[in-house]
Amino acid sequence: MKTRRSWRLKLNMKKRLRLHRRLSSARSPRQLSTKRSLDQESAVTPREDDKSEEKACRPHKTLSRLFHVPYTAVDFVDLGDHMTPKMTPKQNISAMWQELHGSSNWDNLLDPLHPDLRREILKYGEFAEATYDSFDFDPLSEYCGSCRYNRHKIFETLGLAEHGYKVRQYIYALSHVDVPDWLKRSHTMWSKDSNWMGYVAVSTKEESHRIGRRDIMVSWRGTIAPSEWFSDLRTGLEPIDDNTNVKVQEGFLGIYESKDELTRYNKLSASEQVMQEVLRLVNFYRGKGEEVSLTVTGHSLGGALALLNAYEAKTAIPDLFVSVISFGAPRVGNIGFKEKLDELGVKTLRVVVKQDIVPKLPGLMNKMLNKFHGLTGKLNWVYRHGGNQLKLDAFTSPYLKHESDLSGCHNLELYLHLTDGFLSSSSTYRWSARRDLALVNKGSGMLIEDLKIPEFWYEFPYKGLVLNKHGRWVKPGRQPE
Repeated sequence: MKTRRSWRLKLNMKKRLRLHRRLSSARSPRQLSTKRSLDQESAVTPREDDKSEEKACRPHKTLSRLFHVPYTAVDFVDLGDHMTPKMTPKQNISAMWQELHGSSNWDNLLDPLHPDLRREILKYGEFAEATYDSFDFDPLSEYCGSCRYNRHKIFETLGLAEHGYKVRQYIYALSHVDVPDWLKRSHTMWSKDSNWMGYVAVSTKEESHRIGRRDIMVSWRGTIAPSEWFSDLRTGLEPIDDNTNVKVQEGFLGIYESKDELTRYNKLSASEQVMQEVLRLVNFYRGKGEEVSLTVTGHSLGGALALLNAYEAKTAIPDLFVSVISFGAPRVGNIGFKEKLDELGVKTLRVVVKQDIVPKLPGLMNKMLNKFHGLTGKLNWVYRHGGNQLKLDAFTSPYLKHESDLSGCHNLELYLHLTDGFLSSSSTYRWSARRDLALVNKGSGMLIEDLKIPEFWYEFPYKGLVLNKHGRWVKPGRQPE
């Protein structure tokens, strides 16, 4: 009996090894699929006899556990062109772009997740990630608080030019918050008050043809600067306009609306900067007879600012199609704000990770209060989420450490990794997911150690110093935007 069990285990291991080699060496979806579609066969579930053998043996980390992971450490050693492309080919979505952006509240598109919607979510997620990758928060830099790259080169530098968008304007925000002396930046810095908060971009002619309209896209950066941390902690509610029943978190609103005539970058508030550019672009492209949409995206604090931006844009231009795709965004306003967004027709898709605490803030008591919705539904001091939700679970990925890590579970790259692997709430992780796995550890340590990917590996060579023509190591100069 023992010999028979050993023979079956060896046979199983050989089959899984062949599957692993097939997944690692395939160069196109066509090589991975037979009669079924790629997504249908991507979620692989262990057979019943596999489960019984695992239960019988129960070693600390079984070989079957390893063979359920299609990538291993060897796959991240450059031995030639053996990896599949990092993204699936683009499809023409011009016939269904409104459905993908919530015209029917994403009915039958989220669970299971439609492949075209997955690509759209990942695209806007990468636009949000660009705000982190290009933000200069080196306390030794004279340009601390600015964007590292000129707006004409940012997408090319970050490898996002293939998405087919061009940046039109940068956005700067002012945080009027009293912070401790040890958090204040030097007055010799690029700006002691303003921070670069994101950008306005627009789809190119070719991309507009593929997606069915001219898409104006606004991407907001999440919390990095200390003054923004303090703003996030100001959780009081205040009216967003003349309607006193519509209230939002005062810290978010302060970042969005603050301005100062004495500053270089915030004579206009972030709100005024972005709305001037959005109105200009809408009028310009509508004047050419084109259909125009506005898509606002952001992660964490950026997701909150995206919602404020969408609210203002839809109020100013009622006939503009406005959608929000946010990642790990906190609650922004009360029930009045939620109802007003619904009334205006703002379509919001919130991508959240089950283990991330930020989407549960502010208002840790809200879950309990929701049980008494008949009483609390109209209370203006209760925070409410709006829109639709795509809920992900970090424990479904075989590549991630199954442990609680509050900062790691909030990381945007982890969100994009889980989105790329999500098929449905009842499926396992998608084996055909193509997004670069190493990106998860760019700003975290969430990947399993077996993959041997360094933690927090994203940094600038030589700490930002360059070797000049005289052979001296210096900090490069650059012209602020």
